Amino acid sequence: MNAAAPTLRRPLSTPPVPPSPFPYNSGSLLSVLHLNLEELSEVLTRATALEQMDPLERAKILAKRRVALLFYESSTRTRTSFELAAKALGADTTLVSNLSSSIEKGESLKDTGLTLRALGAETIILRHNSSGAPWLLEGETRLPILNAGDGMHEHPTQALLDLRTILAHLRAGATEVNAKTLEGVTVAIVGDILHSRVARSNMLLLPRLGAHVILCGPKALLPELAASAGPNIEIERDFEAALGRSQVINMLRIQAERLAGQQLDRDEYIAGYQLTGPRLAKFAPEAVVLHPGPIIRGLEITAGVADGAQSAILEQVTNGVAIRMAVVERAMKAQGGRA
Repeated sequence: MNAAAPTLRRPLSTPPVPPSPFPYNSGSLLSVLHLNLEELSEVLTRATALEQMDPLERAKILAKRRVALLFYESSTRTRTSFELAAKALGADTTLVSNLSSSIEKGESLKDTGLTLRALGAETIILRHNSSGAPWLLEGETRLPILNAGDGMHEHPTQALLDLRTILAHLRAGATEVNAKTLEGVTVAIVGDILHSRVARSNMLLLPRLGAHVILCGPKALLPELAASAGPNIEIERDFEAALGRSQVINMLRIQAERLAGQQLDRDEYIAGYQLTGPRLAKFAPEAVVLHPGPIIRGLEITAGVADGAQSAILEQVTNGVAIRMAVVERAMKAQGGRA
């Protein structure tokens, strides 16, 4: 007689780990991981529909609804596109920055968020210099929170607009996505990956659609550990080798404000990792060039490449409005009302 297989039991002293409670609100977008592929397709499809809608009809969708933008860090593209997106849907917006509010006097994120909720804000768009801040704010307010960048952690809407830009060039007409949509596509992310929330969100998103991601940069800005962030991710130190294998090249700026005393040899970096016209023409003449901005011309990329025929940088900016209209509307639908 064969003995029955033993039953493995969890020790009584170790309680089961509950699933993560986040996001509390179904309208929140804290991480790209909070969208499954069906929801991702819905955001992409809705972004196109809203972009093509008659502006007067579109402005009725969130007419007189209230959206707060809470920005603890400077921003041009993200803040402006979120604000224009909300206003295009008819919402009333208010901007709260750390330089023109009680934040400057030492008010906590919790109290600022609760104050905005008490004033009638139905959704808060948050950019913060601390990783995890959107999770804290959502836990305290239970409002839909849209993560506009948290420290060195994530920037989910940037990854979504990057994806929309990639699809427009490599998968024209595609809005519904699945695990094979980007099969055969290699994306090189180049530069200051250690400090980049844009890189992290792209690393979490693109492989889920079948893309292969190459991380490229010097060791000081790209630790070996990054290769273990997920499937279909590798490190390639040789920039020209990475270019030769890639259909998309996403260049990142050096985040001097986060280097915290690290010394970087500018001339050495330019020699090793600057995207120049000759490099692009020789190694990746058909590749799409992306950059989340702000661009430091003459450092990570030359002006000729940034303004050249292969650059989709301004398309990314335009796509940001459409994507952010879709996620703002999604957040408001979760709150009920007319959205």
